Amino acid sequence: MQMKEYGYNLLAPDRVYILPGMLKEISGITQRDDTSVVCVEDNREIIFIYDIVNEKIIRQIEVGGRGDFEGVARVENTLYILRSDGLISEIEDYESVNYKKNTYATGIPWKDNEGLCYDKKNNRLLIGPKEIPGKKSVNKKLRFIYGFSLDTKEMVKEPVFTYDLRVIGRFAVENNIQVPLKLKKKKKKKRFKPDIRFHISALGIHPITGSLFVISCRKDKLLFVFDMTGNIEHIERLNTGLFRQPEGITFMKNGDMYISNEGKKRKKLPTILKFSYLGPAH
Repeated sequence: MQMKEYGYNLLAPDRVYILPGMLKEISGITQRDDTSVVCVEDNREIIFIYDIVNEKIIRQIEVGGRGDFEGVARVENTLYILRSDGLISEIEDYESVNYKKNTYATGIPWKDNEGLCYDKKNNRLLIGPKEIPGKKSVNKKLRFIYGFSLDTKEMVKEPVFTYDLRVIGRFAVENNIQVPLKLKKKKKKKRFKPDIRFHISALGIHPITGSLFVISCRKDKLLFVFDMTGNIEHIERLNTGLFRQPEGITFMKNGDMYISNEGKKRKKLPTILKFSYLGPAH
């Protein structure tokens, strides 16, 4: 099943925004209102407000933190910014000159955390690590998404979602989805198996269907869709010509989806791709 049957045509963005060089390492985006998004980039804790109608940055807010900033989520007038080591910055009344900043150490057992989104139904943030268990780990076939409660301002004790790559791989095979493959040799027989890495770079919850969208942006470059009980609904391989390095995802209230890509070489500037919502799967 192609994504266009699931709500989007990922081969044909409805609009491509070429971002300025200062957002070359754009690492996260979140919806601000119907005409703008909030962006963060890797190296500086600066809030960029980008106007998607006039295609320009309309404001920068220097928050001042240091480190590697990878995700951003908005809850009313508060922004949450995720640092790769799991630290969360809470910027209350972020557009005011008198904004207030709090920080929370999450203690997530991974060094490289990139995915962040707001789960309104459960009043929590979802956090997805890009780092994965090592080959010798008993959890090498598992991937995790964690929760940070906005009621208690503490981490949920256990992972909110645990995904088994073997289940996801079977889903890909059964639904004839084109995913990266690896050669497996067994008793002189050769066969190919799905080679899904699941390095999370972005998370977003669809405002209409309630499904969780997860982007993996290293070798596999895949977009996954799960329901909120953890079941896999869809997988689609991303075109590397359009999605050079997808690092952020957000949705407008009407379901339109925006995915941001880091720039790479001098002539490859960062982008935001808009995909209009075509309606639910049928």
